[in-house]
Amino acid sequence: MHVGYARVSRMDQELLLQLDALTEAGCIKIFEEKISGKDRSRPELDEMLKMLRSGDTVVVWKLDRIGRSTKHLIELMEYFEANEINFISLKENIDTSTAVGRMLFHIMAALAQFEREMIQERTQAGIEAARARGRNGGRPRKNDAAVQRAIKLYKSEQYSGVEIEKMTGVSRSTLYKRLKEKNN
Repeated sequence: MHVGYARVSRMDQELLLQLDALTEAGCIKIFEEKISGKDRSRPELDEMLKMLRSGDTVVVWKLDRIGRSTKHLIELMEYFEANEINFISLKENIDTSTAVGRMLFHIMAALAQFEREMIQERTQAGIEAARARGRNGGRPRKNDAAVQRAIKLYKSEQYSGVEIEKMTGVSRSTLYKRLKEKNN
């Protein structure tokens, strides 16, 4: 049985393009989700994985519709392979029921991993170059006068962390961090 999975990241986006493609590909059942791909919990994906049986084929419009990351995609492929479930990605022309499809999937996954690592290397190089010029990045430290006022209010034990945050504009996490620094 061909089972489709369609996902968009936001509630205001439409699934129609994916649904049409999955229907045309012969999907009997299509699981639809409007949720970010980065979310670990995707109820429809989980439901689909529970119902799949040996010999079924999962069909998606594009690889990025089903996997959170390259690692997640590979984990899904390993699950499919272990349970004798085929996988088809329409846009990338991948069909793991064929040797070429399995090879192509692994090559694309490796390229995606390579791209992510290159981005990380360039980001790290940029951070190091900025540090060499005296810029450390991150948020600027909160105004010391506001922090001192927040500490004074905290020590008075008359106000909650939420009240202090509203009065001074100093977040509770900053307040507690600075209190901890003073105690060390």
